[in-house]
Amino acid sequence: MHEHDHEHPHDHANHTQAPEHHHNPAGALKDPVCGMTVTPASPHHLEHDRATYFFCSAKCLNKFRLEPARYLAPPSPVPVTPTEGGTEYTCPMHPEVRQLGPGNCPKCGMALEPVLPDLEEKENPELVDFRRRFWGSLPLTLVVFVLAMFGHRFHWFGMGVQSWIELLVSTPVVLWAGWPFYVRGWQSVVNRSPNMWTLIGLGTGAAYVYSVVATLIPQAFPESFISMGRVAVYFEAAAVIISLTLLGQLMELQARSQTSAAIKSLLGLAPKTARRLHDDGTEEDVPLTHVHVGDRLRVRPGEKVPVDGVVLEGSSAVDESMLTGEPVPVMKRPGDKVIGATMNTNGALVMRSERVGAGTMLSQIVTMVMQAQRSRAPMQRMADQVAGYFVMTVIGIATLTFLGWGLLAGNWVYGLINAVAVLIIACPCALGLATPMSIMVATGAGAKRGVLFRDAAAIENLRKIDTLIVDKTGTLTEGKPAFDRIVAAPGFSENEVLRLAASLDQGSEHPLAAAVVAEAKRRDIPLAKADNFESGTGIGVRGVVDGKALALGNTTLMDQLAVTTDSLRAEAERLRLTGASVMHLAVEGRLAGLLAVSDPIKATTPEALHALRDMGIRVVMATGDGLTTAKAVGITLGLDEVHGEVKPADKLALVERLQREGRKVAMAGDGINDAPALAKADVGIAMGTGTDVAMNSAQVTLVKGDLRGIAVARAVSLATVANMKQNLAFAFVYNALGVPIAAGVMYPLTGWLLSPMIAALAMSLSSVSVVFNALRLRQASLPGDMERLPVTAAINTKKRGCC
Repeated sequence: MHEHDHEHPHDHANHTQAPEHHHNPAGALKDPVCGMTVTPASPHHLEHDRATYFFCSAKCLNKFRLEPARYLAPPSPVPVTPTEGGTEYTCPMHPEVRQLGPGNCPKCGMALEPVLPDLEEKENPELVDFRRRFWGSLPLTLVVFVLAMFGHRFHWFGMGVQSWIELLVSTPVVLWAGWPFYVRGWQSVVNRSPNMWTLIGLGTGAAYVYSVVATLIPQAFPESFISMGRVAVYFEAAAVIISLTLLGQLMELQARSQTSAAIKSLLGLAPKTARRLHDDGTEEDVPLTHVHVGDRLRVRPGEKVPVDGVVLEGSSAVDESMLTGEPVPVMKRPGDKVIGATMNTNGALVMRSERVGAGTMLSQIVTMVMQAQRSRAPMQRMADQVAGYFVMTVIGIATLTFLGWGLLAGNWVYGLINAVAVLIIACPCALGLATPMSIMVATGAGAKRGVLFRDAAAIENLRKIDTLIVDKTGTLTEGKPAFDRIVAAPGFSENEVLRLAASLDQGSEHPLAAAVVAEAKRRDIPLAKADNFESGTGIGVRGVVDGKALALGNTTLMDQLAVTTDSLRAEAERLRLTGASVMHLAVEGRLAGLLAVSDPIKATTPEALHALRDMGIRVVMATGDGLTTAKAVGITLGLDEVHGEVKPADKLALVERLQREGRKVAMAGDGINDAPALAKADVGIAMGTGTDVAMNSAQVTLVKGDLRGIAVARAVSLATVANMKQNLAFAFVYNALGVPIAAGVMYPLTGWLLSPMIAALAMSLSSVSVVFNALRLRQASLPGDMERLPVTAAINTKKRGCC
């Protein structure tokens, strides 16, 4: 029944680091536990392994004394390239590429972007640089374009002189404005990773070099190259392609910046400082990164709660709407939990921090969204395989185009210009961006609706689900059971049964146990100490109270201990028919009585089940409760299939059986006993109000613990996969049509040819269109009124089994 795990808080999880060397003559010392700067004058110091270490407080010193190896171990190596800047950057198309500071991806040449967006709204340095190059070169591009298009008509200059003017005007555009493109193109060759910059570099480089040679030594070319009184030059093609590519990059970078809006909104919830109380009665404002587990913090009216913790003094209404979606502020008193980033409204609170840094609920959510955004969808593998051969194929087609026009049509000028058009229009940028942009936007959109995807595979797989297995307690029901009644066996009184059961349940964090203990306190029944406490996952607990061996749990536990329950079997069945959870108490191997606890069905559960049925999903309930209780709940909710008194191994077996029948199975649960089934299911869905173990085993987390989130998650999955297919189809069709036209295949039949400048415009717009199509996911329609689901919800550490 109950799950009793002793938790070990990961104190300073976000501060621990290996010391550079903590006895520095210059006085720049660091606390090896929390990383804070200290001075040699600190009274807290310790000799260890012939070295002196200094600490900011006695608390850090004691932690170090107990586990010095933990704080002196070198950090795990991080696969980054050390460059200037302290922010980690990654490639949106290749998330495995990481480096410190901005730069270009060695695989695709794309500008890297920060892994975690900057809340100070600093503009992307790549965007700033490209904007400067674009506007600085645009007047020159327009000049060379006008000369090329109209100079021969109006005879402003002799054609030979015009070629020299075009050379002078276009050179800054190609060699200065386009320099980043050539650097990326060269890197693609060096890294043996041909990409869009390979094609752009080849195309514009060929047009420019050819035109320079034609201007400098026109006599080297045969008569067939002469057009309108000079050897044909294409400075305008190279310059216009560079400017259009810069414009496309500006639009793409601007659009890509919008995909991090969800992460920014989450990060913006956290306060920057906390007010720490010292033992001597003084107070100080400290950066949030300097808050330790166990610190006492003051939260004044109108301030945000800095970290997750528990109230020690005071009372106040705390607005948790930004995290839990509850519209009414929740009253907090001593002993109540508070969540970091929620707003204290009217009273003053003193709290003790319990989770800091990466351990807070807000940090966990940000991490999950960030990891999901940087993961790769299975659908991307097809695009990657195609793109791997695509560039070399395009170079081959461009070569054949040049030779075909020259050898077969005798027009080498057309051959050159059409080859350049092939290289430019075939840039695979749209193909590479097709799925990553959809994933980034979808994970952000999901987070705003209370749905966290662990990775892109979860988004892609959720749409295939046709069967959903759900737990009862905390999933279909509130997970906050209320005490119902006691039925004492002959020889025992009700108060004695309650006293023994509550004494044993003091060591459990299960919500059913909390209901029993709360009822004993309400009746002012004194509780005894429980020794030799043991928890059997999903079946109950055992221990010794007043020297007597006790067992409290379901009929499975009673059967294991050979305890006869026949005397109260009928009463237990009657209680279960009302939907109550029934626990048996055995004293020294003899049944002492029953305790019934009712867990009301969540108000949102019927709506959620209706939405899931409309999606064609079969809902199966598997619970550790008695079969009669399970059936009563199943009848009330109209469930398709019900399983009661299910142990963790049984839930796992149920998932495997349904999978063997050919079903795609999702498992939704919130307890430790659900973890094996969550991991085995095609998609595991954890309720955010459940245990960390459950969430670590799942691919999707519903941060509010609202079952309607499954319908939302599936709607997001369907919309995202449709969006990825649209992007991929557009990219494939665009190249399938564009390359033949650029090569001149249609010319004999239609007279169609594609100017390299038009090809450059189409190439830029194709990438931008993919990004903007992905951004449409932010407004994806969802079932019913589920748009109102909150951004996030509380993630606590209740240990839960099923009774």
